[in-house]
Amino acid sequence: MATPAKTRPERGQELELTIDDLAFGGNGVARAGGYVLFVQGAVPGDRVRAVVTKRKRDYGEARTLEVLAPSPDRIAPVADHPGAPWQVLPYARQLEVKARQVAEALRRIGHLEGFEQEEIVPAAEQWGYRNKLEYSFGMDGEQLVCGFHAPGSWEDIVDGESRLGSARANAARAEVLAFCRAQGLTAYDRRAQRGLLRNLVVREARRTGQVQVRLVTSPGDLDTDALAAAVQADSLIWTRAAGVGETTAGGNSQLVAGAPAIEEELCGLRFRVSAEAFFQTNTEMAERLYGVAADYAGLQGWERVYDLFCGIGTIGLSLAGRAGEVWGLDIVEDAIADAIGNAERNEIHNARFFAGDVRLALRELVEQAGRPDVLVVDPPRAGLSQKVVRRVIEANPKRIVYVSCNPTTLAPNAAQLTEAGYVLRKLRPVDMFPQTPHIECVALLERGP
Repeated sequence: MATPAKTRPERGQELELTIDDLAFGGNGVARAGGYVLFVQGAVPGDRVRAVVTKRKRDYGEARTLEVLAPSPDRIAPVADHPGAPWQVLPYARQLEVKARQVAEALRRIGHLEGFEQEEIVPAAEQWGYRNKLEYSFGMDGEQLVCGFHAPGSWEDIVDGESRLGSARANAARAEVLAFCRAQGLTAYDRRAQRGLLRNLVVREARRTGQVQVRLVTSPGDLDTDALAAAVQADSLIWTRAAGVGETTAGGNSQLVAGAPAIEEELCGLRFRVSAEAFFQTNTEMAERLYGVAADYAGLQGWERVYDLFCGIGTIGLSLAGRAGEVWGLDIVEDAIADAIGNAERNEIHNARFFAGDVRLALRELVEQAGRPDVLVVDPPRAGLSQKVVRRVIEANPKRIVYVSCNPTTLAPNAAQLTEAGYVLRKLRPVDMFPQTPHIECVALLERGP
């Protein structure tokens, strides 16, 4: 018997939908005549009116216009914040969904079985946990605003502070916004390619209390003396970026006031964090994450440890006291400079850090340092490329500790490693980002017999 053809709704069509599940990434899952729709702003059990925004052969995307009948799980939101889409779910339910999605990714995408999934580590704080906030500037008529992009929009900015950040970080935003309004500055319009203000990055060292404020603008003039007088920060930086796209990376940076970097304490160590260096955005939960990684590494004091994509050295240096030696590798030269300085700052003498592309430099590192006993990898969201996986396999560590911010890229990487003879022993999700669908986890792979 022939399978009935799926009825594909048109783009712009409005539908009434019942949400059955949550997809990885946070959108609700609904079906219309057998056609799957991923619905923004909806949770399982909701009956919603939604508009179709994308239409592909096998699935479409939609945006909730109205919740007609709320799910029994739905709770009232705490804040009007587009960056906290899961705040309408009780926290226990958020943890349940995240843990299930990690397991599903490993089984469905990686086709992996037989591993132990340990209980998810809940966040220490459900709100106010972020140590870094990236705001965007926009215009509401003639009024300058500073906040976050409205869902599904690259132009509309929702003005306001973030409940995911601290009171001090939000105070810094308010100071910058007041200064910019007083100066009569306007937001950069990417469509018209005019205006000055692009982004504001506020970074807070939770343990030391230091705050860094970085204002990102288009090329132009700025009264830096007035800015320094208006904004209270330990590090105040002005970055001028010429490109059309929205990014806080790159550009020409100038120190306006204070120090060029801030310092933070983590795992009993002190770290220098420069403006564009990667640092986990939840300080308290980064310690829990690295604690799981240390447990999985199982160090006894003699091992050679590789720390790939090491950034400013946080993971490698936190393991150095239990290892024979640590070798860190990262492509970002400024991050490696920070890592070397952080080793010296903490009087750690058994750690070495090198700048290089892991795809090309890992072979050279093995030739210089010898094969690793334990290899720790903390890649970006895209995971490891096939070439990097091959280089890891060539390095032939006994144990691989994979710290992942994206289970859907961990899964294929773990599958590639198991095909090469490794065994996925266990993994543990760690909730670094309450009120959002993002999830970190740590996986342990060991070389098979």
